Parts: sequence; C-alpha cells; structure tokens
Amino acid sequence: MSISASISAVGHSYVDAATGTRLDAWFPADGAADAPPLRSCLAVELGVNVGETVTVTIDNLSSPPADLADAYLRLHLLSRRDIRPHDANLDGIFGLLTNCAWTSAGPVLPERVDGLRSAAAALCQSVTVSAVDKIPRMVDYVIPAGVRIGDADRVRLGAHLADGTTVMHEGFVNFNAGTLGPAMVEGRISAGVVVGAHSDLGGSASTMGTLSGGGKQRVSIGEHCLLGANSGIGIALGDHCTVEAGLYVTAGSRVTMPDGSVVKGRDISGRSGMLLIRNSTTGAVEMRIGDPGRWEGINPELHSN
Repeated sequence: MSISASISAVGHSYVDAATGTRLDAWFPADGAADAPPLRSCLAVELGVNVGETVTVTIDNLSSPPADLADAYLRLHLLSRRDIRPHDANLDGIFGLLTNCAWTSAGPVLPERVDGLRSAAAALCQSVTVSAVDKIPRMVDYVIPAGVRIGDADRVRLGAHLADGTTVMHEGFVNFNAGTLGPAMVEGRISAGVVVGAHSDLGGSASTMGTLSGGGKQRVSIGEHCLLGANSGIGIALGDHCTVEAGLYVTAGSRVTMPDGSVVKGRDISGRSGMLLIRNSTTGAVEMRIGDPGRWEGINPELHSN
C-alpha cells in the first residue's frame, strides 16, 4: 500500500449509550462493500452501548490522525501489515482514544462496569475485565496470518507481526512496533522498535522506547540478531549482532572497543557484526567482533506458522 494514497474504510464502532462517547472502531480486512460491518456484545444487548457504522477517509498518512476512528484505522493497517511501523503519523493518538474497560461483555467506560455487572447478573451472566486502557489487544480486531501468540493480552492493536513470528507467553509487542520477518519474541518490543528477520529476543530481554520522554534515538534490531535473556538495548543494532545475557547497553554506556578505546553506546549504534559482553573480571562493557556463523539463528521449525 502506498502511504501517500488516500485510504477509505467502513467500520463498526461501539458508542456509550448515555454520553455518545465513541469507544472503539473495528475495520475488517475483508469487509463487503454492499454490507456494513456488524458486531454485537452483551453491553449492547443490555443498553450500555450502541453500535453504529463509521466511515473514515485518510488523505495522507503523514498527517496526524483526526479522531478516534482515524486512529483505530491506522492501528489496523499496522496489524494487518498494510503498512510498516513509522509509515503512519501517530502524533497525539493517546489524546484521541477513549480509556475503556475491556470486558467480556465488550468495551465500556470504566464507570459503567458495576452497572454492567448488575445488569448481566439478572441474565445469569458474569463479566470479567481484562484491562483498563486506551489501546486494546490486537487479536480482538486483527489476526495476521502465519503468527503464533502465547498470551494475546501482551500484543496490542497496532503491533506489526510478520509472517513466521512467534510471540511466546512472556513476550510483549507494543503498537507501531514489531517484526519484519520470522522472529522469536520472548522479550519486550517497545513502541517504535522494529526487529529484523531471523532475530531472537530472549526471555525478559528489553528494548527501550521513547514514549516515556527519554532519548529520541530510534531503537531497532537488524537481521540475525540475538538478545540474551534479561539483556536490553537503548541503541540500534545492525545485522548479526549478539548482546550477552543480562547486559543492558544504552546510548550513554561506556563501551571498550577491540582496540582498547572507550566510546559511548550511541557511537556504535547501528553497527553490524557486534558481540556486546560484560567482562566478568573488570565489569567493563566490551564490544568484540562477532562470528556470524557461531549462532545458528532461530529454529525454522518453530516459525513455520
């Protein structure tokens, strides 16, 4: 899809019946042109929500989203793999989205949950709440082909998961982030972080995002990279890089180079072929020249999804 082309879509939106607050919007990839998308949930049956058709046109993805439905369509485009992370402007998205209680009866305003439970009890129905947040889990709106997700609560709408990606139970993928090819995700892919094909984020490995107001350096991981368990990065990695288990390298980390010189992490950001370790004797972070053939990469049998 050309990111400069105009995009139009017809979707279905849940709206709070009492206030008219729009709660979400769903845009099915295979929506029929002659019939509007349709959903239902217990909250609608009980009169807490109403459902309505919503039409969105985005003239240019480089412009910020105009409203909630526009923002939801951009998140759908990411999760459907129609666009890649950073292809769409998401500036101001949190100010447009409604903070919802995501319940087994459908999304509702948080202050509606107690009333919804009481009304549902009259029908011998129970209501559970999986989250209170502005962005829902991806699988309730989009299920991309060829992926495995151990815990659906840990992948948000707007995550971009390439064919062949496996997200294990402790893995997490935020919106406007994800993988560009087959990958193993046992750690955290923060907002804005992109992981190249055939890379592996080990258990509890972490990537630093910029949403919390920190540095503006874009963190990314190239192809055929390995982040060991409990490791982390606040810099970009090129291809064929390995970060030792337990080592966290940030832009300000002091890194000893093979020639003995000491640089900051930002100075090696984006380089390929790095082996980043902590010297077990001195405690110094060291960059060595990696051996691309030493790590055999992700197991292809695990990623034929």
